[in-house]
Amino acid sequence: MLKSYEELVKVDVTPYCSDRDGFKYLNWARCVDLLRKNGAEKVYFELCQNEKTGNSLFCSEQVFTDKNGNVNQCYETRIKVCIDDQVYYMQSPVMNGKNPVKANSMTQARVWTSACRSFVKCVAINTGLGFDLWVREENMDYIPVEDTLATEQQKATLIELCSMHKIDIDRWCSSNGKTFDTITGNDAGMMLKAIKEKYGDD
Repeated sequence: MLKSYEELVKVDVTPYCSDRDGFKYLNWARCVDLLRKNGAEKVYFELCQNEKTGNSLFCSEQVFTDKNGNVNQCYETRIKVCIDDQVYYMQSPVMNGKNPVKANSMTQARVWTSACRSFVKCVAINTGLGFDLWVREENMDYIPVEDTLATEQQKATLIELCSMHKIDIDRWCSSNGKTFDTITGNDAGMMLKAIKEKYGDD
């Protein structure tokens, strides 16, 4: 019988991890092995089939076009995870590190990597095994820095991009309780990131 969540969340999986892009990753096969060593008798996962296409890749109906004219959709994989008599489902984006994979660089290997990563994450969420890895990864996104007013260069870039994409920058600032003159460097960074994610990589 698989150990409880409270027991599995305390298992140190770091000796079984590999480093990639500054983060520790638990290989799916190691994850299966650790579950079995902690009481599971049956562990496997399989890719779910997209009924519309017959393959294992899911994508949004919405199409996005970046400023370079590249057309993309949001691509995801969905998996079924079986651990003894428990069945879980997990759907995750197909990513290349921290970046979404676009149509022109989609491969079977990236689809498989997405499914494997989903499996390890699904196990962590539902059993506790390796959960601390995901907590640490989420914490890495936050960088504590002193927040000062946005620089003139940041403001100039925002003005240029907002003009290009017909974004009302004053309305955007006021909706967040700020004016363009009082936005901070962190505010400007988040705004630039939002524009980048919506309209393209550059």
